[in-house]
Amino acid sequence: MKKIIDKLAATQTLEKEELLYLLSNTDQNSNEYLFSKARYVAKQQFNDQIYLRGLIELSNYCKCDCLYCGIRRSNKMAERYRLTPEEVLDCCEIGHNLGFRTFVLQGGEDCHFSDDIIVSMITSIKSAYPDSAITLSLGEKSKASYQSYFKAGADRYLLRHETADPTHYAKLHPKSQTLQTRMKCLYDLKSIGYQVGTGFMVGSPYQTLDNLVSDLLFIQEFQPHMVGVGPFLPHHDTPFGHHEKGSMELTLLMIAILRLMIPNLLIPSTTALGTIKPTGREQGILAGANVIMPNLSPTNVREKYLLYDNKISTGQEAAEGVIDLRNRMQTLGYQIPVSRGDFRPTDPHSNLQPVDPHGCTRPLCSSLYPPTERSSYHVQSSI
Repeated sequence: MKKIIDKLAATQTLEKEELLYLLSNTDQNSNEYLFSKARYVAKQQFNDQIYLRGLIELSNYCKCDCLYCGIRRSNKMAERYRLTPEEVLDCCEIGHNLGFRTFVLQGGEDCHFSDDIIVSMITSIKSAYPDSAITLSLGEKSKASYQSYFKAGADRYLLRHETADPTHYAKLHPKSQTLQTRMKCLYDLKSIGYQVGTGFMVGSPYQTLDNLVSDLLFIQEFQPHMVGVGPFLPHHDTPFGHHEKGSMELTLLMIAILRLMIPNLLIPSTTALGTIKPTGREQGILAGANVIMPNLSPTNVREKYLLYDNKISTGQEAAEGVIDLRNRMQTLGYQIPVSRGDFRPTDPHSNLQPVDPHGCTRPLCSSLYPPTERSSYHVQSSI
């Protein structure tokens, strides 16, 4: 097992069969070896720094009907809300005073938020806090919409692919939502010039280890700037409410593998990890993650943005707990700087293989696009 881990650390790549073997034959000793390698690489890339992102949950209205999601359109039990632009700016003011220099505007695909409204919010935030980055996580949009947000000043966009297997994707979503559309959005975002984040759940219904290997291979091909990985957690008012939650241990393995695969990747230790276990977020950092996203949303709406049951939104998970969070990170040997925490290309003089800062230069997955589309989405982006 150590030979496979050493190969991944040295070359940033493994064959499909090797990845499957790595996921299928783990034990405590090999896990600790993998995590230590991932921590070493993260320290090489980021020294002892953990980046903060302030999460602002704009709205829990959503036109989509993903079978796993607590704010899905068909959940009539969800107590809906949406923030006003003024409330969003208030959240940014609080966050900026606390040392946040990235604001993540996340929400369901809420048709109320037109492009004009989103552009106006971006412009207002950039005007008030020009030293800060804006990350959007607002779902699938047209390329023209993505371009308008980028022109207004948005820096990053998060859009999880959820699963790289079309058959598995169809089991998690209604027929109107397809993996091909999701992938087109990701490549559109990259071509525009965003720092792009994707990701997936670990332990989602019907998921196999082969599916997880496909996720890793897609990410290696796509070369995103950020990847969010968290355990699947069920919501009781969804069709998957009875399914078992995902494995924290397997999630940590995926984080560590991703760190070795793309050394300079921005990887959050997610809220879901902190939900599944009180020390989950710290364990994510020790597995190679380097981003934490406390909640800046108004306290009266945090419990309404429930993608899954028992989501934590207080204590260290909340922005109000940032001092305690800094102390906890210091205990682990890390510092939280006042920084945007942007993606940075790998230092070409390091002993790590540099990552192309301009993105994917490899062919797309042939299973997702016919030949004519593969060529049209063979793109590059600048950061």
